[in-house]
Amino acid sequence: MASERADHRRAKRRVEEGFHAAPLLKTASEPHVTDMCGRVRLSTDYSETKIKLKFDPGYPAPNIPASWNVCPTDPMLVAVRSQEGKRIPQQMRWGLVPWWAKDLKVGFTWINARAETVDTARAFRDAWKKGQRCLVITDGFYEWKKPEKQPYAVAMADESHMVMAGLWDEWKDKKTGERVRSCTIITCPANALIGTLHDRMPVILAEEDWAKWLGEEPATPEELKALLVPYKDKLTMWPVNRQRIGNVRNKDCEVVSPEAVS
Repeated sequence: MASERADHRRAKRRVEEGFHAAPLLKTASEPHVTDMCGRVRLSTDYSETKIKLKFDPGYPAPNIPASWNVCPTDPMLVAVRSQEGKRIPQQMRWGLVPWWAKDLKVGFTWINARAETVDTARAFRDAWKKGQRCLVITDGFYEWKKPEKQPYAVAMADESHMVMAGLWDEWKDKKTGERVRSCTIITCPANALIGTLHDRMPVILAEEDWAKWLGEEPATPEELKALLVPYKDKLTMWPVNRQRIGNVRNKDCEVVSPEAVS
């Protein structure tokens, strides 16, 4: 109990410092209600994603399994700009671990970064200054409606990829020398639809803004911050089964199946 209380005190302190913290994962049998944005999905075949995202054709595909229930610390597919200026795919751990962190555990706290403080919060400001921005590639996310604790799946109205604004960093284990790349999803105030579930939502970037966010086109810090706003185009959402999504081991398509609610 003491360690659990300490974890929650640390999470509260980080929120007060400007971080968007997520609570600890529940056990596999419990429904998991998380802060925005704490569950996403990506099941689209990589061959389609490669074309849509315009990845460098010569770059090898990352080995990321399809998942309808991507959880914090799971691998995510992101797009970054390489040192050669090419748009390439990368596999990164969800939950940003700053280069200065003592261990990987802090990453779970930093699965999200608030748009309002992404350039000043201690966990993210170095990645922001270094231009370590990425596109987090998903097919959508999940959010829980309170007080019912009813989970909903959210998707693009046209069923296309939902590409979110993110930051990444690289952490090195001082004992083993292992290097781990990790990322965070940036959140902003919710639009009208998502506002019926939660007061925040992930920053969803329109395709015409991908190049600017990745640094393929010049942009000032002010222009970049101006992209971190609620999504204006159409989204769709539907209720899903809370037991299925609440179990972190459930990764199959049944997770996203519509569920009737009374």
